[in-house]
Amino acid sequence: MDTIAVPFVVPLEGGSNFRDLGGYRTADGRTVRRGAVFRSAHLGALTDADRASLGKLGVRTIVDLRGVEEAAETPHRIDGIECRVVGAHIEPGIGDRIRRAIADGSASPSLMMQYLTDHYRDYPRRCTPGFRTLFATLSDGRCRPLVFHCTAGKDRTGFASALLLSLLGVPWDTVVEDYLRTNALWIGHLGRYPELDIDTRAAIIEARRPYLEAAFEVVRADFSSPEAFAEKALGLDSAARQRLKAELLED
Repeated sequence: MDTIAVPFVVPLEGGSNFRDLGGYRTADGRTVRRGAVFRSAHLGALTDADRASLGKLGVRTIVDLRGVEEAAETPHRIDGIECRVVGAHIEPGIGDRIRRAIADGSASPSLMMQYLTDHYRDYPRRCTPGFRTLFATLSDGRCRPLVFHCTAGKDRTGFASALLLSLLGVPWDTVVEDYLRTNALWIGHLGRYPELDIDTRAAIIEARRPYLEAAFEVVRADFSSPEAFAEKALGLDSAARQRLKAELLED
């Protein structure tokens, strides 16, 4: 019996939401391999102890899903870690919409939920270059162990994690459970949007199942399945997907 908690969370002094995507069971009874792929919030405040932790994990590659300016504003603090940083930039246009709504007084729970839902729908429609870079990198065994992240490790990272787990055959309810873990693990929301009421703020900072489902509704409507999306939009054909399963799953 597996006695290690799933997900395996890596505690960081200067970061949060850093966890192993391994340990989950697939529908056919296999298990996602541990220690190969990690997801996280940004790595711009790591301490010496945090860098030592990443070193022990053997991280070779960091894939940054943040926008160009986002990444420049909070650069990685990874001095001393021998790893490569790959930019897979997905611009956070939703931030401007939220700021405008706050400024003109129109921000409300329902409007923020609509903004987030629209944002997730954009992932498979307009953000594929960044996700293509991520999946090309994590498909290369020489780049693993690998960690990918955005700012919170919630939205862009959440969709990417859900897509990877789905392609590996992890049941949807488990995929959603992993996605929602952010609500307990991400501490970067503290102090954000203090001018908003609690419900409006929550609609922005929380990972919510309808957001993720909106993205996958587009995947199924536009491409028929996550596998077809991976092939047509991300360049992962059947052979590449089978190779990824062979490398990231174990009996």
